[in-house]
Amino acid sequence: MRAIAYQQLHAKAGDAILGRLVALYPGAAFPAPEQLLATDPELQRACGFSAAKLATIRDIAQATVAGVVPSLAEARRLPDATLIERLTSLRGVGRWTVEMFLIYSLDRSDILPVDDFGVREGYGRLKGLVKAPTPRQMREIGEAWSPFRTVAAWYLWRLPAR
Repeated sequence: MRAIAYQQLHAKAGDAILGRLVALYPGAAFPAPEQLLATDPELQRACGFSAAKLATIRDIAQATVAGVVPSLAEARRLPDATLIERLTSLRGVGRWTVEMFLIYSLDRSDILPVDDFGVREGYGRLKGLVKAPTPRQMREIGEAWSPFRTVAAWYLWRLPAR
């Protein structure tokens, strides 16, 4: 659910929105799906979520309660491809969102989010390219970095802008 908050936003904006959401649930590091579903959606919307993002978050919470979304313990045991397939079936959850979950929540070491603008731009800066590679080109380039593509992504995100 955290990755949804950050979709197409600067990290600081995502941090602020999530901070306001968590503040609705004193004593919780992050609200449980049941808590999210029991809260008035207008209170959650006031945290800064778009209507579409809030609908996605509530859908994920419902799918978690229904057992469609694996628990964190179960997710740790599932292969990347299985998680990508299972989670992208949810409305509003794309491959990038699942890749962020794999990287930041499951500490997976071989994820290269080729659709991420920052990864492709970082590679373009590193190599002095006029134009950043396409996602397909980035996927091909990244094959050589396996099984540590997450490390490559981390460095590419942090390359200074021109």
